[in-house]
Amino acid sequence: MSVDVLNETDFAVDELELLDCARYVMDQMRVHAEADLCITLVDEAAMETLHVQWMDLPGPTDVMSFPMDELRPGIDGEEPTEGNLGDVVLCPTVAARQAREAGHAPIEEMLLLTTHGILHLLGYDHAEPDEEREMFELQRQLLLTFLATRNRPTS
Repeated sequence: MSVDVLNETDFAVDELELLDCARYVMDQMRVHAEADLCITLVDEAAMETLHVQWMDLPGPTDVMSFPMDELRPGIDGEEPTEGNLGDVVLCPTVAARQAREAGHAPIEEMLLLTTHGILHLLGYDHAEPDEEREMFELQRQLLLTFLATRNRPTS
């Protein structure tokens, strides 16, 4: 699978860690091996522009997802569909603030947001309580298993 991480900010981010997380999530969700994903890190001004344009909401947000080919998780016995999964856009400064408030490292927040964004690209949502429980439990499981299996410490 092809995953690109583009850091358009001055914020220092372990791009390889984001790449590894994205590949892990896509693999666990049985996304086609030839699927494409782009993760772009933007500053607060750029994120605010996207947030207003696409969600009609003020201010920057932490993550936005832009699906392309509406790929869905692979199902046992069926070949997953090849295509472009889409784009996940992260705002590292918003993520860093959230990480401070939650008491963990900024990279851990960005890994969570990467996982969250990919799940949105795969059709998961959290608008309704049942959807939220399903998505957030899956997000938690994916992130915890990724963190447990990786080789690098967070910082």
